[in-house]
Amino acid sequence: MEVGKLPNEILREKILRKIRKINDDVIVMPSIGEDCAAIKFNDEFCVVTTDPVTAATKDIGKIGVIINSNDIASSGVRPIGITVTLLAPPNSKIEEIENIMDDIIKTCEGLNIDILGGHTEITDAVNRYVLSITAIGKGKNIVKTGGAEVGDDLIMTGYAGLEGTFILANELYDKLIYKVDKDILDQVKKMQPSISVLEVGLIAGNFGANSMHDATEGGILGAIWEVATSSGKGVYVYKEKISMLNETQLICSALGLDPYRLISSGAMLITTPKGEELLNIFKEKGIHASIIGKITEKDIILNDGGTEVEIKEPSSDEIYKAFKED
Repeated sequence: MEVGKLPNEILREKILRKIRKINDDVIVMPSIGEDCAAIKFNDEFCVVTTDPVTAATKDIGKIGVIINSNDIASSGVRPIGITVTLLAPPNSKIEEIENIMDDIIKTCEGLNIDILGGHTEITDAVNRYVLSITAIGKGKNIVKTGGAEVGDDLIMTGYAGLEGTFILANELYDKLIYKVDKDILDQVKKMQPSISVLEVGLIAGNFGANSMHDATEGGILGAIWEVATSSGKGVYVYKEKISMLNETQLICSALGLDPYRLISSGAMLITTPKGEELLNIFKEKGIHASIIGKITEKDIILNDGGTEVEIKEPSSDEIYKAFKED
């Protein structure tokens, strides 16, 4: 099988369709595109998500905390705690484990998130560090991926492929140096990309967005497909309106990757019938955002310079192709 998340068809047929809800308090169940579960407690919801870090080796503690808090934020609520599982290969050094945990602690402190517990283990079942984090949040209202309505504006915040660009420049620097200008690579390596969408999620949740979804594996096009499919709707998107850094395009071109299918933590998709109003709020907060399309009755379409193409469901993220060839 391909490296990366299970293909949606396999996930749906072999796993998800077998899961039945047992407790009435469970409000949001597992489904394609929904990253969080939600449980009702009196007048509040407990929101839970879990995700591993497997592609990166640098800053995995920071990345792990942020991508999981992003999932909680995309439900429109604030994350309050995490549990941490770290699997380390036998050749690990205690200093490396300490550094990873220090990054987790520091990042949590910056986001006002408590560390609730976890598990750390040395095991020959892995050949590099595998970090898995479960995050928990709570709020009085929640926003689902599958809440988009026909006529909604589709807003994108941040930049497509930003996380993947940072990972590729750091992990494959020695390979890229022969294909991309050294100054560009050094600039990307020095970047501290803002891949947190916590502020964005809370703003859009308070605004009353119909749906939200952060773009991770499968890139921005994968996330668009998941919003539409999860909502049972279509979408019409203009490719030229999708924000992307020039550095992302250069690095992906050098590696033969599709930047629109590259892991994109830091980019959030939001649907609302009042897109311009929400854009003005983001502008006041200094948050980069734009309307890239609209939710439709059916068909998931990308307008690429006047040519309409169907957006296919996401498969293995482009970043894994780079490591496979390496």
